[in-house]
Amino acid sequence: MNDGLHSFIPSAAPATWLGIMGGGQLGRMFVHAAQAMGYKVAVLEPVRDCPASHAADHHLCADYADVAALDELAAQCIAVTTEFENVPAQSLEFLSARTFVAPAATCVSIAQDRIEEKRFFTECAATSGVLPAPHKLIASADDIDAIPDTLLPGILKTVRLGYDGKGQVRVRNRNEARAAFAAMNGVACVLEKMLPLAYEVSVLAARGADGRSVVYPIAENVHRDGILFATTVPGPNVSADCAHKAQDAALAIIAQLGYVGVLCIEFFVLQDGSLVINEMAPRPHNSGHYTIDACVTSQFAQQVRAMARLPLGDVRQHSPAAMLNILGDIWFEGDSEQPSEPAWDKVLALPGANLHLYGKDEPRRARKMGHVTFVAPTLAQAQANLHAACQILGIAA
Repeated sequence: MNDGLHSFIPSAAPATWLGIMGGGQLGRMFVHAAQAMGYKVAVLEPVRDCPASHAADHHLCADYADVAALDELAAQCIAVTTEFENVPAQSLEFLSARTFVAPAATCVSIAQDRIEEKRFFTECAATSGVLPAPHKLIASADDIDAIPDTLLPGILKTVRLGYDGKGQVRVRNRNEARAAFAAMNGVACVLEKMLPLAYEVSVLAARGADGRSVVYPIAENVHRDGILFATTVPGPNVSADCAHKAQDAALAIIAQLGYVGVLCIEFFVLQDGSLVINEMAPRPHNSGHYTIDACVTSQFAQQVRAMARLPLGDVRQHSPAAMLNILGDIWFEGDSEQPSEPAWDKVLALPGANLHLYGKDEPRRARKMGHVTFVAPTLAQAQANLHAACQILGIAA
């Protein structure tokens, strides 16, 4: 394992290699950022034709727990990171005995378990000033009978492996909770009280191995069917006080974790203006894609800097931004199952349009295929161009 706080400076001969666990679009954008800074990148991903494999310098096509592949990755790379939180924490622990890993397995394991995550957020409340929603562990059918009346209606979520709205069901009463728990095959769940939500925000923070932290501007998010639809920065509804509270909470949490890397924390802003912490992602995040086009340092370049122990980059936003998530639905008209390419030429004719497609050659409904970020001199202009893109692409704005 590499100890100390020395930087891993990129070099041409021999090449300086960074590694990433996971080969999806986040891995692909990480590869682009790392290569721009002079690194070569090895990706460990079991799917052969994955988005990151098209860009990476080396693709280890193997299971995330394959010991031989992990050994090869550790031997090749001076530092390894992860693209998503469901990489086995044991694999990151294995790698950390052989090379520098950021974020650490302990941090990722907390984010993999909703109960552990909420327990950690509660422990942090003394310094962060923000609590999670009232909740209860549902490990068996008997636990449903013990649900306090004050927790209903609520949202039943699987403790592990939930993302993009998967593994969660809204329940109004105990009968619906029983049915939902049974439909989830009785896996451990957490029931969260439904709160009077005004809107959602996410805070992107980064922390270096030297303990220095930075935090990006607040992103205001709109979700549809549990999947991010659009992100606007600065958030049109976010007050200065709310922004400072969320940013301060994120910095307190990332410090208490002893985290190294990029961390995204999602918050609910309630109708009375109060903040509730929802969840965290130990990696760059969909809501942070705007940073590629609107900030001095993108979230992916920041991830490279943190894992290479370089100074963290400037997080200033130089332009207002509105980002539209692109799902596979727009390739299909009505009920047709025959895909047709969207009118990207018309989208790119809009002022300030920055198109990012992820190299996925098979569009499917609800599948993330790319995003478009609109930057403009004013937020109103960026939002207007996003709405124009929605009309072009047949998306209800």
